[in-house]
Amino acid sequence: MEAALLSVTLILGILALVFLFLFPIGRGAAWVPSTPAKAVMMAVLAGAAPGQRVADLGSGDGRVLIALARRGAEAHGYEVNPLLVVASRVAIRRAGLAGQARVHWKSFWRADLSPFDAVTLFQGSFVMRKLERKVRRELRPGARVVSDYWAFPALKPQSRQGTLYCYVVR
Repeated sequence: MEAALLSVTLILGILALVFLFLFPIGRGAAWVPSTPAKAVMMAVLAGAAPGQRVADLGSGDGRVLIALARRGAEAHGYEVNPLLVVASRVAIRRAGLAGQARVHWKSFWRADLSPFDAVTLFQGSFVMRKLERKVRRELRPGARVVSDYWAFPALKPQSRQGTLYCYVVR
């Protein structure tokens, strides 16, 4: 019985490692959850408000989506990790925001960002150059981008608060 329990625990641990840390490599950053305070600050800096559509790229467990939706924005998350998609959907339902926030099981690289007024993200340094090109190509002038920790290589931030870089697309 103990051997079976140990085997199941080991298998679940390996699956968690693969889906939470190894699976995202090459697609974006491994999942590192934002603190609740940082999720709220990202929503504020993104200008999340009623009538705004905001995307969170690599939305993880949904905490930034929930912060965006609580400010009245229509929030869309893009996440490739199926375990985090399920966790996000559960968290969104528990928060009572199912009509206001949605998570799409889809790579943000394949998402069209043109309908959005703002974008939030926390990605790795190795994708920021390519992501900057996508943001410049797809977002309309005046759209806001809030990036946690990593700056775009060429786009100049309008402001910076701690580890948050705030951009306005021109």
